[in-house]
Amino acid sequence: MKSAIGIVETSSIAKGFEVADTVMKTANVEIVVNRTICPGKYMVLISGEVDSVNESIESGVRAGAHTVVDHFVIPNVHPEVFPAINGVDVIPDLGALGVIEAFSVASIIEAADAAVKAASIKFITIHLAMAIGGKGFVTFTGDVAAVQAATDAGAAVIEKRGLLVEKVVIPSPRPEIVREFV
Repeated sequence: MKSAIGIVETSSIAKGFEVADTVMKTANVEIVVNRTICPGKYMVLISGEVDSVNESIESGVRAGAHTVVDHFVIPNVHPEVFPAINGVDVIPDLGALGVIEAFSVASIIEAADAAVKAASIKFITIHLAMAIGGKGFVTFTGDVAAVQAATDAGAAVIEKRGLLVEKVVIPSPRPEIVREFV
């Protein structure tokens, strides 16, 4: 069972390949996402048991050296984070809309995990850096109070790192504004 998730985000594509190889050779982990991201960065997102993910990410950070932009390990990641990274098939019934935007992919995944653990929300998507200048954002829905609590909890994680771009809560959004995420 996948209980942990970890990422190494680098400023170098070449080093990103080396980091990916290193994390896979270090411990028994699976790649969730392994690719280039805008603007010319690379990300390796893995999952597995906590000890294996910790060991692999530590090795990846050492391999990435000065090119590491960001990294994390979330030991008990919420199970709804994995499908949201790949995008939802159907938009859940739209209540209030929460959006958190960050300057790094790693921080937006951490924010998403904190948000879903803080309140009863449903993810729409976790968008990871493609065609948005290397930033990431998460969108989710629920009742207004839950969305506000989740937005505050997720944004707080990013604010501590100085990587928050913006956060918004829209109480009664028009459904058209989220259709492109399906």
